[in-house]
Amino acid sequence: MSVTEIIIGVVVLVVCGVLYSSYANVIRNKNSVMEALSGIDVQLKKRHDLVPNILTIAKKFMEHEKEIFEKITELRSQAMSSRSGSKEKFAAEAKLDNLMSQFMVNVENYPELKSDTTMMHAMTTYNEVEEHIAAARRFYNSSLTQLKNSIQIFPGSLFAGLAAEAMSLSYFETDAASREAVSASQYL
Repeated sequence: MSVTEIIIGVVVLVVCGVLYSSYANVIRNKNSVMEALSGIDVQLKKRHDLVPNILTIAKKFMEHEKEIFEKITELRSQAMSSRSGSKEKFAAEAKLDNLMSQFMVNVENYPELKSDTTMMHAMTTYNEVEEHIAAARRFYNSSLTQLKNSIQIFPGSLFAGLAAEAMSLSYFETDAASREAVSASQYL
């Protein structure tokens, strides 16, 4: 075996190693995005399961707040039926989050509800779920960025077709209304 053949063999091995590494990186990042999206769905399911319980507890005390209960129920159904990772789902979830925030502020107007231990526990649980949703969304956006970077940079771009499905997913972004400061006085 000549020196030239050895050098060619080493170069071929290095190129194959780099290509395999890029391929594996794209697959790993795609799977990470799908895992992150699933994590968001798990947390949203917790929220969707918790919302009816909160509304049921509050209905006892807030009979004349029927309109907000109906809107929350409608948005919950819309959010649950939207395709995971779609802009429509993210928009419906943002609206639900906004309306639930308004609802929680309205609860402050009912001292007997505010002091009810079941309602307080439900509100605490809801806040914990919201924190988990926020963390899951951050993980998802980070994973999607990592995937996009891995298939936009050569040689990962050679394997972009492997992640086509994941690339059609959207980043989670808040809407303009969610970015504004909340003034509790408008709900009192």
